Amino acid sequence: DVHMELDTITYNAAVSACEKVGAWVQVLQLLATMVDSRIQRTTITYNAAVSSCEKGRQWVRALQLLHEMADTCVAKGTITYNA
Repeated sequence: DVHMELDTITYNAAVSACEKVGAWVQVLQLLATMVDSRIQRTTITYNAAVSSCEKGRQWVRALQLLHEMADTCVAKGTITYNA
């Protein structure tokens, strides 16, 4: 029986993998799970999420994520704005 602890790094890897294949719905589900599980979201998490929404043409949701970053005091960087 293998037990794997889910943490920010694990979720970031999953979010990034989903972003690469354009699975924006799954990215948003992962973010919601992170919130529910009180797992810290980072700039890396949000960069991949914003990029995923952009690829899925979910502009409003991408903007909501940018606002959420500000609300949760997650720093935005050049990658965030280019996503």
